[in-house]
Amino acid sequence: MVSDVAPLWPAVEALLGAGVEIHCLRDLTRGGLATALNEIATASGLGITIEEAAIPHAAPVRAACELLGLDPLYLANEGRFAAFLPERDLERALAALRACAVSHGAVAIGRVSGASARVDLRTVIGSLRVLDLLSGEQLPRIC
Repeated sequence: MVSDVAPLWPAVEALLGAGVEIHCLRDLTRGGLATALNEIATASGLGITIEEAAIPHAAPVRAACELLGLDPLYLANEGRFAAFLPERDLERALAALRACAVSHGAVAIGRVSGASARVDLRTVIGSLRVLDLLSGEQLPRIC
């Protein structure tokens, strides 16, 4: 059995130990990646642009979302977080995260893009899609 539940402390500790300047960390448990990024963009007043092709989704997740008509960017994702840090620290942060079992698949998926207070997704075909907050819940809460 595979679970997406994982403790985040080892990965955060690795970032701190590597001397990475962390601007913001946000776990993706409630509302998934899109919701977390929207909350950060709204609170900071800054825009965020992410690259669809860079976002890792396990094949079973992609298949289930396609079958059920769900957007994986809005699904709760236990044991994962988004980290915001200076670009100069990117390679050091990725190396530290990839050295931890819990975050071995860490990738850079985007950039803070300016003062638009919104989240844009650059799709695999090159267009921009605005990722808004959902007006309701995609799935009912079970915990």
